Amino acid sequence: MATIELTDANFEKTITDNDIVLVDFWAPWCAPCRSFAPIYESVSEKHPDVVFAKVNTEEQQGLGAHFQIRSIPTLMIFREQTIIFSQAGSLPAEALEDVISKAKELDMEMVRKEIANHGQSSAE
Repeated sequence: MATIELTDANFEKTITDNDIVLVDFWAPWCAPCRSFAPIYESVSEKHPDVVFAKVNTEEQQGLGAHFQIRSIPTLMIFREQTIIFSQAGSLPAEALEDVISKAKELDMEMVRKEIANHGQSSAE
């Protein structure tokens, strides 16, 4: 599956309509971003059940600001509309595969409970 470009116009719908979405925040001038791109594209071919998306932080500054992107590339994984992974820096293919496997195995019911419990303890 080819990667898709995310913009302010399609970001929310993409996250809402898909179970797992990987988002690569990048910029054209970023050498590590350019070297990570073929790895990202290659791994995307092995996971047709996952949406692989890219956000050009130069063109989509609002999205970069919203997610407080301070370093690129930054990879985020959304599962069931929840950010379950966020890390700056590129990953080798094996590490990216490992992160995707763990994202697929994650018990989202437990994640939601942890988020709810964290929210309650923060409010106390």
